[in-house]
Amino acid sequence: MNLDQFREKLGYHSLVLGVIALAASASLALTDNSTHGAIKAAEKRDLQQSLAQVLPSGFADNDLLKDQVTVKDADGNAVVVYLPRLGATSKGAVFEVSGRGYAGEIKILMGVDPAGRIVGVRVLKHQETPGLGDKIEAAKARWIYDFDGKSLGQPAPEKWAVKKDGGQFDQFAGATITPRGVVKAVKGGLEFFAAHKDEIFAAPPAVAGKEP
Repeated sequence: MNLDQFREKLGYHSLVLGVIALAASASLALTDNSTHGAIKAAEKRDLQQSLAQVLPSGFADNDLLKDQVTVKDADGNAVVVYLPRLGATSKGAVFEVSGRGYAGEIKILMGVDPAGRIVGVRVLKHQETPGLGDKIEAAKARWIYDFDGKSLGQPAPEKWAVKKDGGQFDQFAGATITPRGVVKAVKGGLEFFAAHKDEIFAAPPAVAGKEP
């Protein structure tokens, strides 16, 4: 094989590889587009289920995924607040807060009524130790239900802590850091609501209903 033939052979291989790479890219793009809608739909269903868990049955009759407003917290972070309504009556707010557990961040969804009383709290995501810290999950223990009906004034501010720290809430045997982080986060959520209550309820359905 002379030099020209060798070069032609190299060019042919490059062309073949280019075609294969292009076909692979197109295939990946097609797969991504076909699964994107399914992923979004699954995420929507998961969020709807989580929202329903922190609100009592019959508490609201609107679509919370559309009825929402974005509020900046004290650190300037955008917080999406879902606005449960029963007819034209505002029933409160649902939003995410986060705390620091033993193994990492704990994401929490909480709902409050217009008076600032908690109607429900659920842990959305955590990395806590199975059999110890995972008792923050509603499926594993009743501990998370202890927040129901609580507010910034009930219990008193100094009692918003685990019992080991002089507070009202139980800690777990061998896992105090986890419940401590959740209690602190939920109290912070109540403080956020109290600070932004007027802004939250100022959003009419027509404005709050816009997709984020």
